[in-house]
Order: sequence, then C-alpha cells, then structure tokens
Amino acid sequence: MSPSMKETSLETMEKKGEDVNGIMKKEQDKLFDPSEAPPFRINDIRAAIPKHCWVKNPWRSMSYVFRDAIVISALLAAALYFRSWFFWPVYWVAQGTMFWALFVLGHDCGHGSFSDNPILNNVMGHILHSTILVPYHGWRISHRTHHQNHGNVEKDESWVPWHRSPGKTGSHFNPYSNLFAPQERKHIMTSTTCWIAMVVFLVYLSFVIGPSMTFKLYGVPYLIFVAWLDVVTYLHHHGYEQKLPWYRGKEWSYLRGGLTTIDRDYGIFNGIHHDIGTHVIHHLFPQIPHYHLVEATKAAKPVIGKYYREPKKSGPIPFHLIENLVSSMKQDHYVSNSGEIVFYQTDPNLFSPPKSA
Repeated sequence: MSPSMKETSLETMEKKGEDVNGIMKKEQDKLFDPSEAPPFRINDIRAAIPKHCWVKNPWRSMSYVFRDAIVISALLAAALYFRSWFFWPVYWVAQGTMFWALFVLGHDCGHGSFSDNPILNNVMGHILHSTILVPYHGWRISHRTHHQNHGNVEKDESWVPWHRSPGKTGSHFNPYSNLFAPQERKHIMTSTTCWIAMVVFLVYLSFVIGPSMTFKLYGVPYLIFVAWLDVVTYLHHHGYEQKLPWYRGKEWSYLRGGLTTIDRDYGIFNGIHHDIGTHVIHHLFPQIPHYHLVEATKAAKPVIGKYYREPKKSGPIPFHLIENLVSSMKQDHYVSNSGEIVFYQTDPNLFSPPKSA
C-alpha cells in the first residue's frame, strides 16, 4: 500500500472513530439522569476554586461602575446631539443594554460580592438600582430567597412552575409585605424612598425637556432593560435541551438545586453585562465577584462533570437562544403536584413526569 493510500485509510478510520465516539457520547448523555444525587459535595467544588477567586476588590468593582457610567453618559450625549430617527433605535438598544449592566453590578452589591464592606455595597446598590427604578433592598431580599431555594418547586420564588403550592405574595415597595421580616422593614423604607426620588426626578425632567424626549431618553431604554432582565433570568433556569428536575422535600438540597441552573453564552454581551451568563457557579457561590466567575467555573468543571451543562457557543449576537426561549415558553409550564422529583410537562392533566428526557 502506498503512503498516500495508507494516509487516506487512516483519515477514514479516524473519521469513523470520531463518529462512533460522538454516537457513544450521545447515548451516554441519554442515559445520564440529571436528577440523581451527585457523587460530590459542595465543599469539593469549593476546594477546586482558586483562593484568589473569592477575593473582592472594591476598586475593581468600582472601575466597572465608572466604565458603565461613562458609556451611558456618552450614549446620552450622542442621542442629544444627533436627535435623529436613524440613531434612536441604536441608542435604545445600546442604552437599554447598559441599564441591564448597571442592574448586574447592583445585583453584585445585593449578594455582597461587590466588596467586603456592607455600607459600600448598600450605598452603591441603591445608586445603581434606583437609577433604573429597582427597589434595591426589596429586590435583594427577594432574590436572596430565590438563591436559598433554587430548584425547590415549593419554595423558589423566581420563574416557578404553574402547578405548585402558593408562594409568598406582596409588594417589593411595602415594608409590611409578607415578603419581608419585621427587622427588614426599615431597609424597605429606605429603598422605596430612593425609588420615589428617582420617579420625582423623571417627572421633573419631563417638565424640563418634555415627556416625549424623556420617554425617548429613558423610557424606551428602560423597557429594553426589563426585556433583558426577564429573558436572561428565565433562560438561566429554563430552556435546556434536556428536561431538568425540580425538587421537593428530602430530595432537594442546596447543591442539587443549584446544579439545575444553566450557563449561557451571550456572545459580545458577555463582557458588557459582566458575565452574568456564567450562572451555575454564581448560584452555588454568590459571594464570588463577577470578574472571577469564568475562571472559577473552569476550575470547578472537572468536579461537577456531567452535572455541568456546557453552554452552546454563541456568535457575536446570541440568536441561538431565541429557539431555546420560544420552545421553553411553549412547553415548560406544569409539573406534578406530587412527587419529590418532578419535570416540566405540557399537559396539566398528566402527573407522571419522565425519569429523564
């Protein structure tokens, strides 16, 4: 056999080998049950993460605040300069995305990952969140409940299935809401006051520059921000190709619930919105600053193994996530009212969830 024929034969065998390996991997993935208790502990993951990833640098955190503030100011100046219908759509999308970036930094303040100084965290959290009409403490406390109960079908409070026991209800602005403990009421009053101050400023601004211009400069970007907030938080807990479990009772644990979260690749937006798509490690260890999440995830993946779902690689714009979002919103509505491990199902009258998808 000539060298060229031998090389071609080897290439063919390698190609066939790759196909076989791919098929075997798919079959193994089908057999893998994500609802099984993991063979590792949360401390095993913690030990795998480099020590410097836990360090919170307030100066670095503030640098991201300054960066976002400069971009927002530049966009605002450009909008006022051009005042053109050719530029407005660009401004709205860009500024709405930057409002979302501010939210993520305020989100870090709420988790205490902005710095080790609670006063700095709360001051910056109020500035960042009040600017985009988010009641900081009201959101922070509610979000803390979400993290403490992630994946628990009875206790989680974010994007939960339709078939579940009623959760807590109430307003993020009302200090006497049953969302909050009595000792938290003063915090809610502070945040509500800051929120009202921002509303008053916007009303005043509408008298100065007109309601139409205020809506163009602030209102439309705010709506874009809300869309980002809803879509991103939804996709962190829904829309994976394989159905993921919800837990009840003794089957739920903080680790198992956290492992049901999903990392997403948002293309060029990853850096803009401070790597919020790196979500699994964030949910397990919310005290890790956002600028260490990618490195911490890379270090933890060998421990987590198949329980980590590698995000689909995105192009510059994450168009691939539209299919995940639409498909999930059509299907992921109901879970059984009984059973300690349940999966989404499309028919509310069916109560036998599959063991695996």
